[in-house]
Amino acid sequence: MRKFTVKTIVAIGIGAALFFVLGRFVAIPSPIPNTNISIQYGLLAFIAAVFGPFAGALAGLIGHFFIDFSFGWGIWWSWVIASAVFGCLMGIFSSKLKIDEGEFSVKGIITFNVAQAISHLLAWVGVAPCLDILMYQEPVDKVFLQGITGAIINIITTAIIGTIVCLAYAKTIPQKGSLKEEN
Repeated sequence: MRKFTVKTIVAIGIGAALFFVLGRFVAIPSPIPNTNISIQYGLLAFIAAVFGPFAGALAGLIGHFFIDFSFGWGIWWSWVIASAVFGCLMGIFSSKLKIDEGEFSVKGIITFNVAQAISHLLAWVGVAPCLDILMYQEPVDKVFLQGITGAIINIITTAIIGTIVCLAYAKTIPQKGSLKEEN
């Protein structure tokens, strides 16, 4: 269990802000209505993997809330909650990774990407469509098509962006024993 520190609070704030900016201004519309090709989930996966499920859940919840709010169509709570679920699950499933210690090997990359794929499938093919049906009485075929499309797009973009961000971050962390005392 990762500790809840000032560093975690800062990560939540920065993560939510970057999630908002990437989701609001770098989204590319997909052929399926109300779904976009988005890169913010790669960043959210990184935040969750490094700072844990609580940070991932809050960064996803807050960031997605402000994306919906900024468009002016109202808050689509089912998808806001699904973003929080993705962040939380990603933090749980990747809790054994040591990216913040500078370790992100091939095994870590595989673990990260299996975790993000499972988390996306649960969030977008499970949570979001079911909440759309329960909360908004949306048509079943429509919401599952949107959810499946969103999951596939998010898995691909997270595999690319998330892996690159994790690799870059891990390389910035000094390795244990890398500093030597000079005589």
